[in-house]
Amino acid sequence: MDKRVANADAAIAGVRDGAIILMGGFGLCGIPENLIAAVLRAGTKNLTVVSNNAGSADFGAGLLLQTHQIRKMFATYVGENKLFERQVLSGEVEVELNPQGTLAERLRAGGAGIPAFYTPTGYGTMVAAGKEVREFSGRKFVLETALRGDVAFVKAWKGDRWGNLVYRKTARNFNAVMATAADLVIAEVEHLVELGEIEPDQVHTPGIYVDRIIQGEGYEKRIEKRTLSQRA
Repeated sequence: MDKRVANADAAIAGVRDGAIILMGGFGLCGIPENLIAAVLRAGTKNLTVVSNNAGSADFGAGLLLQTHQIRKMFATYVGENKLFERQVLSGEVEVELNPQGTLAERLRAGGAGIPAFYTPTGYGTMVAAGKEVREFSGRKFVLETALRGDVAFVKAWKGDRWGNLVYRKTARNFNAVMATAADLVIAEVEHLVELGEIEPDQVHTPGIYVDRIIQGEGYEKRIEKRTLSQRA
């Protein structure tokens, strides 16, 4: 039951070229910084990355774009990463953009064993191109398929050696659903605590979903877009 691994490099052992990796977080908040850095060092390539966004040009998933280790991305918001924009427009990287709620539900469905679902989001736009559309109660719905990964990288605030995880505030976005939707789930945590220090009612991701866990380090807490007001 002890799922602790020595470090991020050991944690990603077995992550192969061409893998589909789910990367949790929202913007630059709650992203698996240590695991991304380990993939960068390993040089694993031809990756398909599923993430809310593409990070920035020099942080998060953007580090793997710099080294051309990403072949395709599933994402929702990518507007802050000019490197990603250039690579998509030049054909170096494929992209599938999803409405944010649709991406979250595709992952949730993947974790729940639901192969597909209907949503009104995206009907009448290019998001629905080539997809089945049905009408329910007078409203049009688009069929979206579930999404799973070979590996999920999740980042939590606290975790124990059994893999029970607690996320903090915004960092809960996408991490929790991704932890259910991959064959191999690797977690990095800010605080690796003893058994019993996490109250059962506080657990967001039960350890049954987590295969490996590491104590993270060196978190940067970057702000994606700083906005300041003028002094009166």
